Amino acid sequence: MKKYLYVFKSSFIESFTYIPAILFKFFGFFITMFIMFSLWRYVYTDKSQIINNFTLTQMMWYLLISEIFTYGHGPIANTEATKNIQDGNIAYTINKPYNYVLYILTRHLADGVIRIFMFTMICIFIGMLFVGPIPNFNPSYIPLMALSCLFGYVINALIRIGISMLAFWTEDSTPFMWIYNKLLLIFGVFFPIDMFPKWLQPILKYTPVYTVLYGPVILVLKFSYALFLKIIFAQLIYFIVVVLIITILYKRGAKKLNVNGG
Repeated sequence: MKKYLYVFKSSFIESFTYIPAILFKFFGFFITMFIMFSLWRYVYTDKSQIINNFTLTQMMWYLLISEIFTYGHGPIANTEATKNIQDGNIAYTINKPYNYVLYILTRHLADGVIRIFMFTMICIFIGMLFVGPIPNFNPSYIPLMALSCLFGYVINALIRIGISMLAFWTEDSTPFMWIYNKLLLIFGVFFPIDMFPKWLQPILKYTPVYTVLYGPVILVLKFSYALFLKIIFAQLIYFIVVVLIITILYKRGAKKLNVNGG
């Protein structure tokens, strides 16, 4: 455990060098929010109007909070494993006295602390400035909301690490990462699951969208203990499945590396 804490600490300190790059992303964030805010203001002809159980204020906050998850993930989980495989460094890193997947996850989480904090602050500022507070928000539920958000963030990171490990077989996992990001963007960020046709909603609840984006965000907007237990249970199942898949990918990838003389 001490070695992962050391990795976390060193990666956290290192991430401060990327703050200017993160700040630059605020421009893209503002543009995205302006476009989506304008779209939903056009759709909602009346602020008190309710569309598929969402008011305009709730929809705006859904966009803001879901974007925190989007911008809160840096490049480490997306590309580090792929780069190590492509340049051959994987042959050295997998033999070091730590679990390679946990090493990348720890570095990713350390980098994510600053990203999440910065985008949370800017989202709260934008939300309070343009649409006001979240309706019926109860601060006493924040610890449970945070637990689900953290769980969703970790699952998302693990999925990204798993996708990057496909480079063991494809040499480049970028196309798969692109597809995954667009899946989250279209079905999780721009439009909540409730906005899609009834026949599609149950299907989407079995995808990563539900556990890494929609579930945690909807808890912040419409918290209830029944909903919390439902989402946490889904996240737990997804976490176990993702860990098993990554374990298989890692073992088979390492075996393939050894067989090929890596």
